[in-house]
Amino acid sequence: MIVFDLRCAGGHVFEAWFASSTAYAEQRDKALVECPLCGDRNIEKAVMAPQIAAKGNSKPDLPTPQAMKAALEHLAQAQAKMLEKSTWVGGAFAEKARAMHEGEAPVTQIHGQASLAEAKALIEEGVPVAPLPLPVVPPKLAN
Repeated sequence: MIVFDLRCAGGHVFEAWFASSTAYAEQRDKALVECPLCGDRNIEKAVMAPQIAAKGNSKPDLPTPQAMKAALEHLAQAQAKMLEKSTWVGGAFAEKARAMHEGEAPVTQIHGQASLAEAKALIEEGVPVAPLPLPVVPPKLAN
């Protein structure tokens, strides 16, 4: 199989797979290849960057397990510091965040749980919320 970037006369560029260069040419000559955006069948190959395989002896620079562990620990410490003055509200998070946003409750820093639907609704209503990068153990379950 071979992939080509193709361009129609309208300037739309799209990608298509063919069994071979010959198969592409045969299909194009029979007007079987068409632009998925406008249906134009006047198709030519577009300029594309070649895919050059990496040398077999080169390895990507991946972090070591120790570096990943250190980064996660740093993130966990930063999150814990951020939550020091925050109150855990559990499953009442959406309700309490909405009440603060609407001026029905004093604005304080809170964290808790919300379903995906609740989080989306809060965002759509303009309530300033953000997910925490790491899970939080509720105070009742903490050792």
